[in-house]
Amino acid sequence: MKKTLFTSKLDLNLRKKLIKCYIWSMALYGAETWTLRAADQKYLESFEMWCWRRTEKISWTDHVRNEEVLLRVNEQRNILHEIRRRKANWIGHILRRNCLLKQVIEGKIKGEMEVARRRGRRRKKLLDDLKGRRGYSHLKEEVLYRTIWRHRFGGGFGPVVRQNTE
Repeated sequence: MKKTLFTSKLDLNLRKKLIKCYIWSMALYGAETWTLRAADQKYLESFEMWCWRRTEKISWTDHVRNEEVLLRVNEQRNILHEIRRRKANWIGHILRRNCLLKQVIEGKIKGEMEVARRRGRRRKKLLDDLKGRRGYSHLKEEVLYRTIWRHRFGGGFGPVVRQNTE
């Protein structure tokens, strides 16, 4: 499969569809529950660029910029967009139901836990990617209205377009 996918015998559009269908689906399995740190986002973006470079047979020693590679394959960086979209769909599904997982996400399950202050930065939580500046109560209200939710998260996260500051 690897040799067939990265050969130039196939059409570029077909290769792009195969990568998004097979490779990304395996690489992003369970991405709905990931808490993405900045380092994780960097690794995912570099994986995406590695895939596009392999389709065009561009070696890293060729010194071709990422923007040039994206222009050649006629794509934008959108692996993080796909993760946010999957996470929003999953969280919306969970928050509309009254189930144990919803109580766990909201922190309503009582248990024995040591109350010790951790050193360093606060840990990133599951919902931090979606909340933004608004807060959990606004997120919970928007979940109840699917049209608002789909408008905000269905097409709201566009592909990442980076601007050069040079």
